[in-house]
Amino acid sequence: MNDPLNVENQTEPAGPPAKATQKRPADVSDSQSAPRIHHDAFTWELPAEEITLRIRWFGLCVGYVLVNFGGNSSAIQVPQLNWILTLGAIYALADTWFSFRGRVFLGEWPLIISVMEALFIGLLCHYDAGLNSPFRFYYLLSLIVCSIRHSPLIAYLTLGLHLISYSTLLLSSPTLPSDWLTQLLLMIVWMGWVAWASIAFSQLVKRTSMELSLANSQLKQNQELLEDRIARRTSDLQESQALLIQQEKHAAFGLLAAGIAHEVGNPLAGISSLVQLLNRHNNDEYTTKRLDEVDAQLRRIQRILRELIDFSRPATTERNRSQINELITESLNISKYYKRKKGKKIITRFAEDLPIVQVVRDQLVQVFLNLILNAMDATEEGESIEITTEARAGRILITVHDSGEGIREEDKDRLFQPYFTTKAKGTGLGLFVCKNILEHSNSGTIEIDDTVKDGARFIVSLQCEELQEKADIPPGPAKEIKFVTT
Repeated sequence: MNDPLNVENQTEPAGPPAKATQKRPADVSDSQSAPRIHHDAFTWELPAEEITLRIRWFGLCVGYVLVNFGGNSSAIQVPQLNWILTLGAIYALADTWFSFRGRVFLGEWPLIISVMEALFIGLLCHYDAGLNSPFRFYYLLSLIVCSIRHSPLIAYLTLGLHLISYSTLLLSSPTLPSDWLTQLLLMIVWMGWVAWASIAFSQLVKRTSMELSLANSQLKQNQELLEDRIARRTSDLQESQALLIQQEKHAAFGLLAAGIAHEVGNPLAGISSLVQLLNRHNNDEYTTKRLDEVDAQLRRIQRILRELIDFSRPATTERNRSQINELITESLNISKYYKRKKGKKIITRFAEDLPIVQVVRDQLVQVFLNLILNAMDATEEGESIEITTEARAGRILITVHDSGEGIREEDKDRLFQPYFTTKAKGTGLGLFVCKNILEHSNSGTIEIDDTVKDGARFIVSLQCEELQEKADIPPGPAKEIKFVTT
């Protein structure tokens, strides 16, 4: 019968366990130090060592009481017995000290322990009352301890040593009792039965311990898997909530913008009519010039309102044929009114003859606008923002590269998470919304270029069937955008 602790080493559960579960029995050889006890909830060595120590100390205490307070025979040699028990107590102290340090005393040589115990018990019986000594029952305690601590082979070998010890005690007796054969056979039956029962019981406990250990390991793995699933579901829920909040903000902004445009548009139309009526009169040169300036500013206000209305109209998921360069230009026209634009260069390098793609126009304009506004926030006056379009490997690539401080390495993995921002007053939803728009619409992907050392460079990659098996289209010449906003 194999030692269940050895079986346990061969039947570890699949997958990485939460803790180290490999165990070794006390009789495994180690050339450097005594075998260590693994202090684990379902490890066998530590409970077995604790049981062993309790049995040993119980036997020693009972022995001292029997020798010094319970002996009534003249054959008992008290000093010799006390010395023998003291030697046993020294061994028990050493075993206890090693146990507190997490080790097994003489665990590398279990048969030496068995020989010592057989000699120890035989001497106790010899100096006590011989075959009738109560110390003969210590053979049974020794077999129980050996069965608990060691493998069945060691236990049966110990049984043989104890039978030799008892037989030697019997043969060395000066006078053999008349029933010596009966006593010998009875002792053989007792020791054999105790050895067998103890081995069977310890094997049952070891198997149960191993099964509990495996079940506990699997339970921990399932718990970690469940926690991981809960964390992912929580993250998905937070992202959906963040996207919903952003959509509600855009919807509210659209209603507000439409209302403002309507209320401001009516008086502007009246003012424009009055200016046109005044221009029909014969005015002097100065008045005519001033009226033309007023009319130009009125047209500019009306153009701003039209752009605001176009941007704030209800979003749609309908795909339309669009030119990427035009969508970026539309986003730039909206961003020119952003307060952080002042003093910054915006350079475009649009590829020529890019094919028209099927995209959700409003969503893609929002993606480009978010990237442009982020680039404006990241740059100071005098710095530049470069926007490039090109076709490569069957996809259209749009890059927005700013010359700002860039993004720290430890922040790059969290850029597209909701509510993460490096700006003092940012919401942390801009890049998250961009990523969700592109992925949920199956239009493309967005990522940050890790190879850029100066500033930050974001790359939007769009699918385009028209580019399949066609040559790449490089970026066009650099052009600086000049916006007139005053």
